[in-house]
Amino acid sequence: MTNAVTNAVTNAVTNAVTNAVTNAVTNAVTSAVEVRGLTRRFGDFTAVDDVSFSVGEGEIFGFLGPNGAGKTTTIKLLAGLLSPTAGDGRVVGFDIRTDAESIKEHIGYMSQLFSLYGDLTVDENIAFFAGLYDVHGERFKARREWILEMSGLRDQGGRNTGELPLGWKQRLALGCAVMHEPPVLFLDEPTSGVDPVSRRNFWELIYTLADGGTTVFVSTHYMEEAEYCHRLALMNRGRLIALDRPAALREQMSEPILEITASHGPEAAQALREAPGVIEAAMFGRDVHVVVSDAAAATVALPAYLKGRGIAVTSIGPVRPSLEDVFVALVRREGGAVAG
Repeated sequence: MTNAVTNAVTNAVTNAVTNAVTNAVTNAVTSAVEVRGLTRRFGDFTAVDDVSFSVGEGEIFGFLGPNGAGKTTTIKLLAGLLSPTAGDGRVVGFDIRTDAESIKEHIGYMSQLFSLYGDLTVDENIAFFAGLYDVHGERFKARREWILEMSGLRDQGGRNTGELPLGWKQRLALGCAVMHEPPVLFLDEPTSGVDPVSRRNFWELIYTLADGGTTVFVSTHYMEEAEYCHRLALMNRGRLIALDRPAALREQMSEPILEITASHGPEAAQALREAPGVIEAAMFGRDVHVVVSDAAAATVALPAYLKGRGIAVTSIGPVRPSLEDVFVALVRREGGAVAG
């Protein structure tokens, strides 16, 4: 019995240690970004408030939130551009408090301003970023060729960057940001002001990078882009208020939503915000999405309510929540967006 107990204890301890080591190694390998209690204050203002999450290798992690939610400040903390007031974080294994310079060497960063020098040529921008990231020799030649091919600028090397159409400039900026093939790429609203076709092409590049193992951390205010992400984090007033897959976030929407097609959509949306039983009403394309407390009652009452205000309803019926519906509902529950 003594041997049996000893063997059992030994096996249990061995298994526990093995599992602990395995889990530690797995976490170290698969968590490209990890933060716990991340906080940043500017005087009396708290821009990032006790935020915790992790991002796996090769994951496309979307960061959503209204203006002033704390998205850009969080990215700057993770990119080593700001120091946290409280909390901890690691990016590619480096501590955001003590290893900021190492983090900068191992990440790519592209801001909404594209980070390019408009008075330099395409080739000069590529050479500048190559020097910044210490990419030389044959590796530089290979990376330059890849950037020119990827951005569609193979015959435009001598062209002034400031003269480029926005879509080309965007792809060039992405290429320069990953010149050194970093394991983590931060994109801060990179497609602002870009046409839908260029935006779609840009996301194809993001998927190519992620398929190659690059972790992509992207903030955006375009709901269609949010659908492309593996997971989404939603921030409001500096706090993380939701974190899940896009489909799972839509499933969390508990209130029913009606889609209304009316003769005057904007006027209908405005009027419906004051209607009994309506929680939220907003334009969705040419239609109006209305969050209600009772779908059956609202289906009958709302057409009559609008008719009394001179607005004819063509159709009304239940609809699955979009990410935009979820976004608006979650922000509303958390006190609304910061004004201004």
